[in-house]
This record gives sequence, C-alpha cells and structure tokens, in this order.
Amino acid sequence: MADSNSFTSHLIELRSRLLNSLIFIFIVFVISYIFAEYIYNFLVQPYAEAVKDDSGTRRLIFTALHETFITYIKLAFFSSIFLGSPVLLIQIYKFIAPGLYKNEKKALLPYLISTPILFLLGALLVYYLVMPLAIKFFYHLKR
Repeated sequence: MADSNSFTSHLIELRSRLLNSLIFIFIVFVISYIFAEYIYNFLVQPYAEAVKDDSGTRRLIFTALHETFITYIKLAFFSSIFLGSPVLLIQIYKFIAPGLYKNEKKALLPYLISTPILFLLGALLVYYLVMPLAIKFFYHLKR
C-alpha cells in the first residue's frame, strides 16, 4: 500500500508542477497578446528593412476581417511557448532531480544551463542574420 501512496504523491507533485508551468505560460500569453502589435512590428522589421529601398510603396495587408485577431493570437501563443519553455523545463527538472544521483545531477547541469542560452543565440542568429539574407534573396529572385 505504501507504493500506491508514493505513486499517487508523485503524480500529485507532477500535476502541481505542470499546472504551475501552464499558469505561467497562460500569464505570458495574456501579456504577449496585450503587446502583440509591438511584437509583430519587431518580427516584421527585417522585411521592412529589406524592401525599404524599393521604389514602390510596400505594406503588409490582411485579407479577411478576423485575420488580424488570429495573427495576434498565434503570435501570443508562440511567444508564450518561447518564453515559458524555460520555466516548464525547470519544473520538469525539479520533479526528476530528487530521483537522480549526485553524479547524474552534475552531468545534467551543463545541459540545463546551455540549452536556453543556445536556444536564444539560435533565435538571435536567425533574426539578425538568416532572415535578412533570406528575405533579400527571395525578394530579388522574384524580379
């Protein structure tokens, strides 16, 4: 019977940690939706820079009434997942950590530190280097 209580307590702890993560992600979602227009403008900036020297006037348009709303919802969702994933990973680690040996915790620590840093560096690389080059390439390809 002790194993059943132990298993149940582990499931309760897991539920609690996942619920905390989802609450955090939902809060970030609401905040991201409030600032969705600013986030959108930030993400569109590489395109705006690539076409600013064009002789014609260029602007992004929405072709349906609900498209702006759906775009901002998607943007808030992806922003919340992007910003909330470190919290989710920390909660998962805190759930798993009591069952690990000290040497396993030491082996896992560099990955826990480097993963969010490398993820952020990859996002910055794409935003500041790859996207502008790709936009210019595809923009000049269509001419």
